[in-house]
Amino acid sequence: MPYTVSIKPKAEKYLDGVRDRRLYRRLRDAIGELAINPRSPGSIKLQGGNELYRVRVGDYRIVYQIEDMFLIVLVVEIGHRREIYRQ
Repeated sequence: MPYTVSIKPKAEKYLDGVRDRRLYRRLRDAIGELAINPRSPGSIKLQGGNELYRVRVGDYRIVYQIEDMFLIVLVVEIGHRREIYRQ
């Protein structure tokens, strides 16, 4: 059964600001794939206690949480690899 993908406003704002159509399409496709398989071979669980995962799209990263009980994937943040992990 496929998951529902929800995108936080911060991630949606970043995605809306992407001007490169090819990159935008690649990011959207990767987010769509999360609904089918949120723990795909390309995803990596991040260290820490907040159960975050990330998937690579070129030099960009999509950081997300998986709520298995409710079949929801929550995209928390999208960004370039040099900036995504800075808090």
